[in-house]
Amino acid sequence: QVQVVESGGGLVQPGGSLRLSCAASGFTFSHYTMSWYRQAPGKERELVARIDSAGGSTNYADSVKGRFTISRDNAKNTMYLQMSSLKPEDTAVYYCNALSTWRAAVLGNYWGQGTQVTVSS
Repeated sequence: QVQVVESGGGLVQPGGSLRLSCAASGFTFSHYTMSWYRQAPGKERELVARIDSAGGSTNYADSVKGRFTISRDNAKNTMYLQMSSLKPEDTAVYYCNALSTWRAAVLGNYWGQGTQVTVSS
């Protein structure tokens, strides 16, 4: 049974920090590219950060570069998002995604249920 579970969200003041976690089970975590997405009210879901299966390559949305850091621990089947210098515009539901592809085929594409991050004074 596949499970992808986010945790660590909450209310934080502008300029503060939060660390999100994504715990995965039921599939071979080390074979999957992992990503964080977010969706603010009234907006489309957007990619925040992505990390390759080995953890050697990362990509970030321009809006979070220099403030957020994505990482993973394949031994613990867990991915993280360290968020610093948070802004009100970072307020959103943050989702974890696991994706495995081989050439044109999608071998697995799993989503968590999301964790709310609210940045407000």
